[in-house]
Amino acid sequence: MTKQWVAPRAGGSEVFELVDVDVSAPGPGEVTVRVRAAGVNPADVKHTRTGDPGDFPVPIGYEVAGVVSAVGPDTTIASGPVTPGDEVLAFRVHGGWTEEITLPARDVFAKPAGLGFAEAANLLLAGTTAADLIRVTAVGDGDTVLVHGASGAVGVSLLQQLRSLGARVIGTASAANADTVRRFGGEWVAYGDGLEARVRDRAPDGVDVALDCVGSDEAVDVSLAVVADRARIATIAAFGRAQDAGITAIGGTQPESAAFRDAVRQRLVDLAGSAGLVVPVARTFPLTEARAALELLESGHPGGKIALLP
Repeated sequence: MTKQWVAPRAGGSEVFELVDVDVSAPGPGEVTVRVRAAGVNPADVKHTRTGDPGDFPVPIGYEVAGVVSAVGPDTTIASGPVTPGDEVLAFRVHGGWTEEITLPARDVFAKPAGLGFAEAANLLLAGTTAADLIRVTAVGDGDTVLVHGASGAVGVSLLQQLRSLGARVIGTASAANADTVRRFGGEWVAYGDGLEARVRDRAPDGVDVALDCVGSDEAVDVSLAVVADRARIATIAAFGRAQDAGITAIGGTQPESAAFRDAVRQRLVDLAGSAGLVVPVARTFPLTEARAALELLESGHPGGKIALLP
């Protein structure tokens, strides 16, 4: 038996329960991982707020890092051979807020030695989302890119991935998070009244691409004002506005995005292993304090990623 957080019915974190569940032995194509850290993401709650009663209970948590405790017959993980005792990370997981979990080996990757467990457990959900935004807008060397919400988890990954492509990045954030934007290679501008003018001051020759991680009307309006080609504006949050404005909205359940995000995972793991992709962790919580971790996340100002430590 192991402890695992589940949503027994539709709702936010107030309905979550920590329950005892069985851990199945791994079959062919599966491994069992003793979890050392579980990532905490907005999607963990977003995807439990609605649903048919028959969809529940829903196990919580999409990404983990830990140590392999058992390997199914004739099994290799996504990155190659594996043996018990190996340190790994995994995404896409269903039920990662747990002490131990049996997973499809195709979603498990060797953890780079220099990457801590808390960082590894927060690498791929944000990282693959950022990479997908770059894909759909075809960012390349020399492009000037406006990133809305540049100090958040996806924004910080974007800053680093865009920098590796040779793009120039202007990132919006509050004054309190200006140093975060600068630390990861962006040019900070404050959001709020007058944002369009501040962006134009920063980029008098124009902005090629806008990537929205916020979903506010301001982010969409400014993007439409400063980017000539609407095919090069993308959002992960403003789905209603995207449809009306003719810009791209992406989500992890869209077939093309899902396939791309799965395919790009190893590249991002390798990038993190070479210190080309840093995951700033603000705080860790014991597994039993998952609700407190979500309260910090939902405050809107966690200051970095959050991990649960079983």
